[in-house]
Amino acid sequence: MKISLIIPVYNEEKYIAFCLESIAKQKVKPDEVLVVNNNCTDNTLSIVKKFTFVRILDEPKQGMIAARNAGFNAATNEIIARCDADTKLPPNWISRIHRNFARYKIDALTGPITFYDTPIKTSLLARAYLDMMKPIHRGGETLLGPNMIITKEIWEKVKNIVCLNDKLVHEDIDLAYHIQEMGGKIKRDNRLVVEASSRRAVKNPYSFFSEYPQRFMKTLLYHDKTIMQLKKGFTLPAWYTKRRSRKKM
Repeated sequence: MKISLIIPVYNEEKYIAFCLESIAKQKVKPDEVLVVNNNCTDNTLSIVKKFTFVRILDEPKQGMIAARNAGFNAATNEIIARCDADTKLPPNWISRIHRNFARYKIDALTGPITFYDTPIKTSLLARAYLDMMKPIHRGGETLLGPNMIITKEIWEKVKNIVCLNDKLVHEDIDLAYHIQEMGGKIKRDNRLVVEASSRRAVKNPYSFFSEYPQRFMKTLLYHDKTIMQLKKGFTLPAWYTKRRSRKKM
């Protein structure tokens, strides 16, 4: 079973080298590494070209979803892994992916993340988030973008129905919904942990703590996950439901 690793990039000169170095240190190497250039204007590509195992793919349509889809469509192997440009992978990441797909009949795989640039190094917050999402997914797992693996087979089934609007949905949650709606199974491996940067929360707190939650709600509503369907463990905030009610009047 061969693995293609997809990394979308947009002006990631400060982080991409750390990501690619962690790939070079894998005990079991991925069979293909695709970096999707999403209109970089800094030195990202010149850094990427120093890593000879990488193939660069250009995607002119701006946005994470467009870049992700271009990479997934270009992947040539049975398993498609994805991480972000600021992700650091542990040396056993690829080997653990192999182990999971060899042992379990699954269509997708995910695991927690930690932040390497914060004082607290723990995956408990990510695991709590994944636990919170289970009632929303009716007992199934969701996906985390920096630590996402799916089969090429399931991608072929969902690629024409996934949402294409970055402002409307969180692309990883949206993809998880579509996989499950097609009868696919997502597994979580709590030992498949990657490190990511907390830069989005630090650099733009408003976006992280306001726009991210709002897009989360939009994702649920896009997939018709009403309050009654959420069961226990999570409820839509009153301010959001009231605002939607006013718009419908």
